[in-house]
Amino acid sequence: MEMFDLALIWAFIIGFGIIMYVLMDGFDLGVGILFPFAPNEEARDTMMNSVAPVWDGNETWLVLGGAGLLAAFPLVYTIFLPALYIGVFLLLAGLIFRGVAFEFRFKARTSRYLWNWAFAGGSTVASFAQGAVVGAYIQGFETANGVYVGGALDWLTPFTVLTGLGMLAGYALLGSTWLIMKTEGHLQAWAYRITLPLLAAVLVIFGIISVWTPFVDDMVRERWFSNLSIIWVLPVLTLICAFQIYRAVRNRFEGMPFVATMGLFITTYLGLVVSRWPYVVPPDYTLWEAAAAPESHLFLLLGLLFVIPIVLTYTAWTYWVFRGKVRAGEGYH
Repeated sequence: MEMFDLALIWAFIIGFGIIMYVLMDGFDLGVGILFPFAPNEEARDTMMNSVAPVWDGNETWLVLGGAGLLAAFPLVYTIFLPALYIGVFLLLAGLIFRGVAFEFRFKARTSRYLWNWAFAGGSTVASFAQGAVVGAYIQGFETANGVYVGGALDWLTPFTVLTGLGMLAGYALLGSTWLIMKTEGHLQAWAYRITLPLLAAVLVIFGIISVWTPFVDDMVRERWFSNLSIIWVLPVLTLICAFQIYRAVRNRFEGMPFVATMGLFITTYLGLVVSRWPYVVPPDYTLWEAAAAPESHLFLLLGLLFVIPIVLTYTAWTYWVFRGKVRAGEGYH
């Protein structure tokens, strides 16, 4: 197989891993973001129990995407790590705090409030960092001869702060719709109440980002306005998903709000891909220019042919085993 084909296949695999992570880890990060605002401590127990069986498996997709990116597109790591070092550190630190809080909160008595804040704080920091990193990717990176030459804080700008806030609102929306689907009683009623305000916040922030993005980079502006006949489909699909969330919440549907929120994230993700394709290090390097040797691609691809079906199988099995409602007093710890 030629390098062109292998690079394209690897771009699809990594992109698939990233969107799987966003969707599957996004809702439990969202539960953490909402944690301080829960009605009471019993509700917090139920919220954590709703994601306890699946949260660690969900992060498999982050490992898959990150490791695949290093192996398939080493130039991306060469530039991204020095450019995004602080943002990535905050992301990983937040995930570590959240993971430790999962294990220790249920065993703590007098210090439980500290683990509540560790869980909420870690989820919030990790979510904001993810959004800021996405914003930095949209902005592009200052490079010279395959090396990042910008500053350590170039990733933190008013635009990336807005994308970070957008990710916080989006994950909180995923979290609230997950709680609608997985809980009942007063906690579910609370999740219904906060979902529409969260949806409004997401639409407002995403709308501002959509208006601002063409002014951040000339290439994105040209891409958008020279392909309006195609690109307009994505915001329309996003608005359809938003309407489905609104309709489902008003009619007290339980599963549809979560499904429609995932659809909203997918259409937004596709919009990002369309805006920057085929640049993996915008604005200078395409995926073919950043790709590793074809031999490396092929060798690693053979391994992934076994790994991905196994990951998909145990992920589907886990969600099947732990399907249904999570009730107060029930848990997996």
